[in-house]
Amino acid sequence: MRLAPVILCGGVGSRLWPVSRDMHPKPFIRLADGQSLLQKAFLRGAALPGVEEILTVTNRELFFKTEDEFREVNKARLATSFILEPFGRNTSAAIAAATLHVAKEHGEDTVMLVLAADHLIADQDAFANAVSRATALAQQGNLVTFGIQPDAPETGYGYIEAEGNKVLRFVEKPSLEKAREYLASGGFLWNSGMFCFTAGTMLQAMEQHCPEILSATRACIDQSLTAVGKGFAELKLDPDSFAQVPDNSIDYSVMEQSSKVAVVPCNIGWSDIGSWSALGDLSAADDNGNRIDGEALLHDVTNCYIQSNKRVVGAVGIDNLIIVDTPDALLVADKSRSQDVKHLYAKLKARGHEAHKHHLTVHRPWGTYTVLEEDPGFKIKRIEVKPGASLSLQMHHHRSEHWIVVSGMARVVNGDNELFVRTNESTYIPAGHKHRLENPGMLNLVMIEVQSGEYLGEDDIVRFQDTYGRA
Repeated sequence: MRLAPVILCGGVGSRLWPVSRDMHPKPFIRLADGQSLLQKAFLRGAALPGVEEILTVTNRELFFKTEDEFREVNKARLATSFILEPFGRNTSAAIAAATLHVAKEHGEDTVMLVLAADHLIADQDAFANAVSRATALAQQGNLVTFGIQPDAPETGYGYIEAEGNKVLRFVEKPSLEKAREYLASGGFLWNSGMFCFTAGTMLQAMEQHCPEILSATRACIDQSLTAVGKGFAELKLDPDSFAQVPDNSIDYSVMEQSSKVAVVPCNIGWSDIGSWSALGDLSAADDNGNRIDGEALLHDVTNCYIQSNKRVVGAVGIDNLIIVDTPDALLVADKSRSQDVKHLYAKLKARGHEAHKHHLTVHRPWGTYTVLEEDPGFKIKRIEVKPGASLSLQMHHHRSEHWIVVSGMARVVNGDNELFVRTNESTYIPAGHKHRLENPGMLNLVMIEVQSGEYLGEDDIVRFQDTYGRA
């Protein structure tokens, strides 16, 4: 049997702002053990028997970041493939694209296991056992979902009413009173959002229940570009045709419509980490019920979650609060209102505030840059370039730049000149000059960039050549 795990890596995780942002969404949040939720999803799928490749559906802006995450943990050099969306179009479009890809590359009898990139599963053995049971049901022609045995009257999850493996009905997120009824009855499960089916079964179901989604996705793939490299494949979905795919979830378009749906009840230590309260519960509490990630000084503080990776946080005389400190944003919230953090994210996005999209450290295909200080007329960045990587050949109309190498060596194109800039050396790039920065070495290149000019926006850039297809 061939098993094809498919990781859906999308969304924002607005309830986990300010750590989660548009360009650093929830799957990339690192837990206390140093691994991100996305890395844990990759390792979870890779550890299953019969897996030869991991397929990931994600936004094209997150492709290089996702590659970096996988490279850290993919010690077995398992093959990876990617379907890159130009924008989010819900889970039906993502699963349709993945299913068409798997059916073409591996055959319609291939069993697909759809995993969310931002869930946590604590018990790998129980998970593997649940997948084994789901696989058997999938090979009998079922669309299988995983139902989590509830241990609390949660109102943030959808529910499945079931008898054994038979699904009686799907239920929307309930009121607290209804959730208590469901828990007491013993006949309801949390809907985990994970699925298992053969590619052929899902294609038949989509042809029957949402043919417009399937046909529009197939037309999009026909217009899209494919790149194949050593150990990976990449399908970059065409934006114009992808916009024609109807926006709908797989639950609404297929699972709630089909008569061939089965459920595997399981107890696998599952959580969707949907709030700061849920994330805080992953760490041990002290004698006063406080959970601390970072350095904090406390006096008369109880039942609080405090996270700060840079600065010392001092707290006096508070109870039941969430405090999350990042270099450019601070969250203070009542723990009982942790679900409402999403409203802050929505307000920032509506205002076009940069704090909804980026951190001060921004990931690029070639490495990262961190804004150290910014005022009208100047901006100071720390730039780190991966070994062998290079920025695009580019030009700025409104700003000049000073580059000072802190460690490593840079190969620089500056106008008509090409030069090497070594540690403790610098160069000056006037406005209007074509220029390029490259790391020819084996270690990371670290440098300080000082920008000066009348306009310092990231959109003041003209690319002439680019390794990553952005010119």
